Amino acid sequence: MSRNDPLSDLLSAVLNSERKGKDEVVFKPVSKLAVEVLRIMKDAGYLNDFEMIDDGRAGILRILLSKSINKCGTIKPRFPINADDFVRWERRFLPAEGFGLLIVSTNQGLLTHKEAKKKKIGGRLIAYVY
Repeated sequence: MSRNDPLSDLLSAVLNSERKGKDEVVFKPVSKLAVEVLRIMKDAGYLNDFEMIDDGRAGILRILLSKSINKCGTIKPRFPINADDFVRWERRFLPAEGFGLLIVSTNQGLLTHKEAKKKKIGGRLIAYVY
């Protein structure tokens, strides 16, 4: 693990565990960004559930996998995106139209690109999953 980008490490651990056929993955440290990304992935059906365990230090995430992730990862650099620009970035990071999602950091918190499109707001690209 690089420890320079905990979100990237988390998504790599989730993807590697999915590919190995595991039912769960345990990851530390916990960050607010990681929890929000996991919440979006759970709401979209890519994860069964996750829980935070307080170990008195940085915390531990226990993630229950649903075996429905083909690929996920962070987007570096964190490209700024306008409300009208989503189609271009969908083509770049997602395999097909309407398949998968981009996670966008906006002034209203983390949203999927579909929610951001509906609200007509831009932000910065954080991650993708499909």
